[in-house]
Amino acid sequence: MPTTKYGRSPWIDRFPKSRVPSHSRQHGAVETSVVIVGGGLTGCATAYAFAAAGIKVALLETDRIGRGSTGSAAGLIADEPGVPFIEVEQAQGVRAARRAWQAWHRAALDFAALLRRLGVKCDLDPRPGITVAMMPDQMARLKRDQKARRAAGLEAPLLTARAVSAEAAIVSGGGLRSRDSAALDPYRACLGLASAAVERGAEIFERSPVKKITFGRKSVTVKTAGGALRAEQVIVATGVPTPLFKSLARHFWFRSTYLALTERVPAKIRQRLGKPSTVIRDAAAPPHVIRWVDDEQLLVMGADRESPPDRQRDKIIVQRTGQLMYELSTFYPDMSGLLPEYGWDAAYARTSDGLPYIGPHRNFPRHLFAFGDASHSVTGAYLASRMLLRHYLGELDPADDAFGFTRNVH
Repeated sequence: MPTTKYGRSPWIDRFPKSRVPSHSRQHGAVETSVVIVGGGLTGCATAYAFAAAGIKVALLETDRIGRGSTGSAAGLIADEPGVPFIEVEQAQGVRAARRAWQAWHRAALDFAALLRRLGVKCDLDPRPGITVAMMPDQMARLKRDQKARRAAGLEAPLLTARAVSAEAAIVSGGGLRSRDSAALDPYRACLGLASAAVERGAEIFERSPVKKITFGRKSVTVKTAGGALRAEQVIVATGVPTPLFKSLARHFWFRSTYLALTERVPAKIRQRLGKPSTVIRDAAAPPHVIRWVDDEQLLVMGADRESPPDRQRDKIIVQRTGQLMYELSTFYPDMSGLLPEYGWDAAYARTSDGLPYIGPHRNFPRHLFAFGDASHSVTGAYLASRMLLRHYLGELDPADDAFGFTRNVH
């Protein structure tokens, strides 16, 4: 009988330790154009984007590259932001919501194309998605959302209950189709982008926590335990505000989602569980996400809650892993009795309208931020990398306003 590995990500756990790259600690004085704080997918994608644009860039990671929220992710490139369109439309208006959706969809396609072009070996695989309605009220909300999307000129194919059953083997009221999503190993993707950034001239420093950031009229100084970096701009890509930016915490709710990866599913059961290429998301609040890993194990994510104190974290991971396995059996009764091989959590921050904040804040000159991606996908990492580069170059796109701190939320 397998023993469940709690609090450990399978992406990191299964990566050969002999192949984990090592970057030096930061020490001494460094002059550069841009300093990036945070070595997850957002930071590494941004380092690559800036280095590829010929901009001198240095990245600082407190621990090891990709071992924070990136290494705990579900491993999805989603082609929509993971929040109902109608909620963003009500918050920002139809034009901003449409631009946000179009930007997210384009980022999903471009991110997958970049990983292929760079030859990053991260098990990248196109995976169409379905958002399913398990209850009548959920179906009513999906239909309202589809109507709002279509009115905004966005594609939103509605699936019947029979079509969902044929593809996903789930009894539901119907669903919404998502065509251009993909699955991947997020840890390997992060390491691959970090390597590509270094090849383009980026400097990466691990185990180099930032102690202080000061800014003046012409430059910003980022101080670490071993030295200091002076630059034109600092980009804070830590996902959530760190203690250095306590004043920005009021913009966010701090949450944790939970993930379980089953033991290998017997072939006889796998044949009854629909197409392994389909990613399932339900319309519950908070939602569940279900996807296959290596076509042999099911990953289920959900049971989100307010982030617990550290002293309760381990206990809650065990409890939520059991809860997720039960909830998985409500989608697929044949899964009842199977055990989880892994159970872990992933912390995130959520904004009032569900979209991340990407860009400058008036209280922090020479800073750019990427905070609050609650989509449960890694698409926002690529989206932020391109948006941050545009902010630095002063070449903004109209869609960027929908993700800014100054966006007009009704």
